[in-house]
Amino acid sequence: MAKLMRILIPQKLKYRLFTAFVCLILLPFGALNIYNYQRIETLVQKKISQQSHYQLEQMYRTLEDQISIAFKTLLFLKQDDTVKSVLLHPEQRNELENKRLMENIFKNLNNSFFLYNPSVYFMILDLSESAYTSYPPKDSLVYSNLRGNPGFDRGQMNNSSYHWVPNDANYVLRDVSTSAYLLSLYAYLEDAGNKPYGMARISIDYTYWLRSIHKQSDLEQQYFLITRSGEDISQSVPGSQLSAKVKAGFAGQPGQQYYIDKDSNALINYIYVESLDWYIVNRIPLSVLFVEIEGLKQQYFITFLVLTSIFLMMTFVIATTITRPLSHLQNKMKAAVQKNLKIRLPEHKFSGEILELTRTFNTMLDDTHLLIQKLKAEERQKEAVHFQMLLAQTNPHFLLNTLNTIKWIAIREQNEDITNMTLSLGKLLEASLNTDKDLIHLKDEIELVEAYVHIQQVRYAHKFDCTFKYDEDVLYALVPKLSLQPLVENAINHGISRLPGHGLIELTVRREEHRLIVEIRDNGVGMEQADGSKAPRKRPGIGLSNIQERLRLLFREEGLLEVLSSGEGVTVRLTMPLLLSTPYGNEHPA
Repeated sequence: MAKLMRILIPQKLKYRLFTAFVCLILLPFGALNIYNYQRIETLVQKKISQQSHYQLEQMYRTLEDQISIAFKTLLFLKQDDTVKSVLLHPEQRNELENKRLMENIFKNLNNSFFLYNPSVYFMILDLSESAYTSYPPKDSLVYSNLRGNPGFDRGQMNNSSYHWVPNDANYVLRDVSTSAYLLSLYAYLEDAGNKPYGMARISIDYTYWLRSIHKQSDLEQQYFLITRSGEDISQSVPGSQLSAKVKAGFAGQPGQQYYIDKDSNALINYIYVESLDWYIVNRIPLSVLFVEIEGLKQQYFITFLVLTSIFLMMTFVIATTITRPLSHLQNKMKAAVQKNLKIRLPEHKFSGEILELTRTFNTMLDDTHLLIQKLKAEERQKEAVHFQMLLAQTNPHFLLNTLNTIKWIAIREQNEDITNMTLSLGKLLEASLNTDKDLIHLKDEIELVEAYVHIQQVRYAHKFDCTFKYDEDVLYALVPKLSLQPLVENAINHGISRLPGHGLIELTVRREEHRLIVEIRDNGVGMEQADGSKAPRKRPGIGLSNIQERLRLLFREEGLLEVLSSGEGVTVRLTMPLLLSTPYGNEHPA
């Protein structure tokens, strides 16, 4: 196997360089270009799909508008006194006069409601022997046949006076419309006492509507109306149809807007019409979408192949010129290397000049590794010193002795408020003076926050409340010492203190997988108002910057501080790794 690899892999450096150029530059670059063109095709497909789906939504709204207008027309017919008079008392006028009156009403309805869709037809029957239509019938109207239409069956109207028939057979419009089916609204015209005095049928020729939209489209696309069960209703191009596989895809992918039908090499868009239980489907051939891209792709790759050939020849020439000074370079590297190196390149894979270069380079790598280790140790030491300097900013040593004196005086004078405040402040000072620990338990950090809140509640006369929400299983998670108290301090000083009403601070701790999330939320005045009314400070604040820098030093990229402001307060979120540390002894987490 090793012998075969030596035969297949070039031994000369110039051939290896040439092979490396081909494998590492040309092939990835060619693959990247192919991927980019596929990506472009996908983006074009997505863009066209979005535009097509938007058009389907427009069609959907247009159809819904037609349905709504048809229903409004029915209400108009019910309220029209002339219609009611003609249907209830046809004997008051002669037959021609009644017909003329009804035709004028139909004409006014079309002009008022269906100006942009003339493919709407009306038929009204009285309860005697008269029928009126807005279209010239194919044959003479037989009243008994019209009234016996299943659409006027009361049993199908579900205790209502009307219902829609999506697939209404076109049995009287053959000379006006070539559609086999119409969308019809069947209804009874009733008086105030719900007593019927006539029947109405309002029909929409959706085939005419569908084909008129097809004529307006730019691409060679087709439109279809099908039921949810897969029955064909109408199509914009006569004779065209969708396969059973495409129809099944609607039910299999209800959440999608489009997909590719590989059998017909077309892009399928669809939208569901809930009121009719229909699908409006749009089919666009992919060849129409990508005809220009295919031509551009051919031109590009021909140019790419020509340039690649030139590049290969130049690479071979450059590789030959590189091998000549290798011997000289080898001697220079030997003279420069004087130290023992630890990390080594596999020398058994090389031969000739490369072997010597590898041996020399191994020596340099080992030495470099030692230097890097020393630099890293020095960097860690510098960061530790930097961290302690940051933490020392909150270490007021000189106050502790004075505070203890005040505490004993308050105890002797039996002043409970001062005693409690000094005890709380003592906890904070002792924690800040203890520089041995950078991380403490969340339980101890919350106690420090409670101590600080107690002091501030006395100061602000219990103007605010502070609540704590956390799970028991995170009480012994490790957090940076004195990282929450400065955030509560900011919430009080910049938010709650300027609030005219009662304040609220919520400290919430939760775990998300391997992270600990701490949020401090207040209902104060917000950052914008606080910044606008903030008085100039004698020294710059160190709270947020201090905590942010400590998070970076302790947790690197895994530590994060975020400030989210709104008109009703500020939320500060700390994110850090979840580090659980159960203490020794008798103390255990609850």
